[in-house]
Amino acid sequence: MIHSDIIIIGSGPGGYRAAHHAALHGLSVTIIEKSEAGGTCLNRGCIPTKTLCRNAEIVDILRHADTFGLNGEGYALNFGRVMQRKLEVVTQLRSSVETLMQTPGITLVRGAASFADAHTVVVGDEQYTADNIIIATGSDSKCPPIEGTTLPGVVTSTELLDIDHLPKRLCIIGAGVIGMEFASVFSSFGSNVTVIEFLKECLPVLDSDIAKRLRQTIGKRGVEFYMQSAVKCITQTEGEEGAKQLTVNFEKKGKPVSIDADVVLIATGRKPCTEGLALENAGIEYSPKGIVVDDNFQTNVSGVYAIGDVNGRCLLAHAATFQGLHVVNSILNRPNDIQFDIMPSAIFTNPEAASVGLSEDQLKASQHPYECRKGFYRSNGKALAMNETDGMIKLLIDTAENQRIIGCHAFGAHSADMVQEISALMNSGTTLPQLANIIHIHPTLSEILHDMAL
Repeated sequence: MIHSDIIIIGSGPGGYRAAHHAALHGLSVTIIEKSEAGGTCLNRGCIPTKTLCRNAEIVDILRHADTFGLNGEGYALNFGRVMQRKLEVVTQLRSSVETLMQTPGITLVRGAASFADAHTVVVGDEQYTADNIIIATGSDSKCPPIEGTTLPGVVTSTELLDIDHLPKRLCIIGAGVIGMEFASVFSSFGSNVTVIEFLKECLPVLDSDIAKRLRQTIGKRGVEFYMQSAVKCITQTEGEEGAKQLTVNFEKKGKPVSIDADVVLIATGRKPCTEGLALENAGIEYSPKGIVVDDNFQTNVSGVYAIGDVNGRCLLAHAATFQGLHVVNSILNRPNDIQFDIMPSAIFTNPEAASVGLSEDQLKASQHPYECRKGFYRSNGKALAMNETDGMIKLLIDTAENQRIIGCHAFGAHSADMVQEISALMNSGTTLPQLANIIHIHPTLSEILHDMAL
């Protein structure tokens, strides 16, 4: 039996950053990983997806090369090289995480962990004990109960990230973050992309005005959207020259519609990874939505915590990271001022979108007094110079509390960077008049924010 101060199950962004933070402050850490170091985010999520997003962005720039005076250069997409570059980026970062796990005080254990009791974890034939245990096992793709999802060619994001060819026709079920990013990427690469979504609008995490404008922009690039559509089944049929093809059958406002595709991506959300943990042996409360935690991310069992996707609170890599830091600080009795209600997020479509804080939809529903200010890329000098004039920012102001900034939603080039600026200001309780007094570099896209405050 091996004892340490903390056991961490999972080496994703939440797990490995928590382990490193704990070790730097003198705690002994056993971190257990059954798959690759870095978790879903690094190996099958954020990093490989964003690598492809960058490739797609370059393709989009080349499509408009004549705007920049580049005539007759031409290009041909080497999809094999695109996927090879993705693998190289992932491999390099995974190596960095493995090096981080060699920090004195950290012991990396390979294998699947399960609870024997509230403070004992079993990996293979070995038992590990600790006063504090952090569960950071992340999430998996969630597949809806639709007939045909097990057919060849029906994939999740994990399989699509490893595909060895560019599909001619890609049908995506789900217009959330995953669906929209892949729609943008594969459309840029040259696939004929169709997106089917049950809800009225894409990206429910965004302000509906911003989400609609982003969808329309991506639609102009050739992606076909079917909103308010319910998928009934997926079938396999014979296509051209006897080749097998997939047909997605759905209803749009009560009318049957079918779409033929070579590959179908299921992008209907994520589910917490709790299988195999034997949480019942520790008496840990959980549901299909995730492990139940309090505001300190502690479960109903004292000394046992759950961070990141597995608790179902906020499915973002940086949320997992900061939840882990908060837990370690609590164990160390170190105060911190992390404000979890100010959680920025981004969608790396082209153009990208981002948000933080309350949306105008939420403020309208709550009838809270507010002011909404809008800024547009088309009137910004840097945006014109970049040929990136399609974009908009909404700034939400609390008119009942000294014009404090309470939200920002945007789409357009580098919108994530600008929303990050607003996130920093919100953490400091900045008001609109104070933003107006902050000097901004000229020419920059962030001047849009400053102009909105004037």
